[in-house]
Amino acid sequence: MSDFLLWLHANYIHPQIEAVEKDSYTFDFSLVREALPPAARVNLDRALAFTAVQAFLLGFRTSEGLTPLPPRQSQA
Repeated sequence: MSDFLLWLHANYIHPQIEAVEKDSYTFDFSLVREALPPAARVNLDRALAFTAVQAFLLGFRTSEGLTPLPPRQSQA
């Protein structure tokens, strides 16, 4: 990932993910994280960051979740 995408994840995407109300999957993620050795936890964090950035970029490309722009008025 580029430096910008790493910055975007650290400063925008990750805080947004942390702000979301936690559900039943939090327990499952904690089980997986605790079962891994410390070196593999770093790999898990990197894989989750990559996935979050790719999901953000997909939403950006498809404009998912954005409100439509109002129609432009012609200038006559």
